[in-house]
Amino acid sequence: MQNDDPFFDKLLLRIGRLNYVWTNTESVLIHFIAGLLGTDKERAVIVFLTLNTTRARLDLVERLAKTESRPAADRDDILTCTSQLAALARLRNHYNHCIYSFDSESGGYKTILMRIADRKTDIRMGRSGEIDDAEIARIEQTITQLGALNVQMWDLIKRRAFPV
Repeated sequence: MQNDDPFFDKLLLRIGRLNYVWTNTESVLIHFIAGLLGTDKERAVIVFLTLNTTRARLDLVERLAKTESRPAADRDDILTCTSQLAALARLRNHYNHCIYSFDSESGGYKTILMRIADRKTDIRMGRSGEIDDAEIARIEQTITQLGALNVQMWDLIKRRAFPV
């Protein structure tokens, strides 16, 4: 790997920003949990941290939102936020579960996914993807969408008077 490659530096900075914005937005689920459980923020943090995956946290929030006592408008607003967060998780998960490869001949970069995909009769590993300007733009777009979702989630928290 070339240490002084501006393109790779730009990629790493964008991935760092993606992780920062992701963590900042996922943690807003703490306030959803507090409001939906009718508890305080401190107890909601304990629940949030006990659930050690994004999927588990989203499942909890979605299930609480779907309870019969929850007004339909609240449920729908919350489910809109959780579905958007789940969709945006795909790119973040990709970059957190891959390694990076540099092709010294072409000068290009690739991601190699560090996950086993179980198929009906075989397994697949090491799916790779090109990292180019279009991929950097996709990361930028996801960062922007996460920022907008964060604002949307805080607005919902304020409107529903969930604990902050």
